[in-house]
Amino acid sequence: MLPAMELNGTAAIVSGGASGLGEATVRALAAAGSNVLVADLNEERGKGIADEIGGQFARTDVSDADSVAAAVDAAAGLGAPLRVIVCCAGIGWAQRTVGRDGSPHDRAAYRKVIDVNLIGTFNLMSIGAAAIARTEPADADGQRGVVINTASIAGLEGQTGQLAYSASKGGIIGMTVPAARDLAAIGVRVNTICPGIIDTPIYGSGPASDEFKAKLAAPVVFPKRMGTSAEFAHLVLALIGNDYMNSEVIRFDGGIRFQPK
Repeated sequence: MLPAMELNGTAAIVSGGASGLGEATVRALAAAGSNVLVADLNEERGKGIADEIGGQFARTDVSDADSVAAAVDAAAGLGAPLRVIVCCAGIGWAQRTVGRDGSPHDRAAYRKVIDVNLIGTFNLMSIGAAAIARTEPADADGQRGVVINTASIAGLEGQTGQLAYSASKGGIIGMTVPAARDLAAIGVRVNTICPGIIDTPIYGSGPASDEFKAKLAAPVVFPKRMGTSAEFAHLVLALIGNDYMNSEVIRFDGGIRFQPK
């Protein structure tokens, strides 16, 4: 029997847990026996999901370290050792470095994307890992927990207008190896997933939506469709469950390679 991080009887925190990739991850962790704290700005939706899974909700602004610390404290107080941190919170933005009218990229918008996507991930990863460090080792290797960060293939090959988004996601990718090396001392693994085109509610529904999503999926190599949030959550659990997966950046994209636009 291969060793694996046991989720049953543990606590976890998922940022962006009230929708899309985060919600799917929350539900998968709960189904595996983890007591999950849903960290999100959407209080109504977040509380509803937490109630459904028997977890807890904390209204959390990931760009605010104090807000993150409060959420992590709540997760650490769920009555089980905190073992899992999953960073899914993020926002998008599309604007060229210099617009067609000659205007430079909006500074405030750029900073906002960096604050939420990159600084927000750093906040939860570092504050969450510090809380995990206070738990007892979970196995003979001295492992205490796992951090899963969410970047994007845009962080590797961003398209036209993705300057801020790609910079933020590329920063998350860049943190993976040094964070894993830093956190090895306390028995915490760090891996980063880079999703491609994932079918989430943000695309809406109906004929126009279906047509748009088909266009997005056209460059996918195989399977010829968008990925699903459930498949993302499945990968999260696989990375948690394989104790030798550490310091890795994993593309989750069906083989797509972004063109310039």
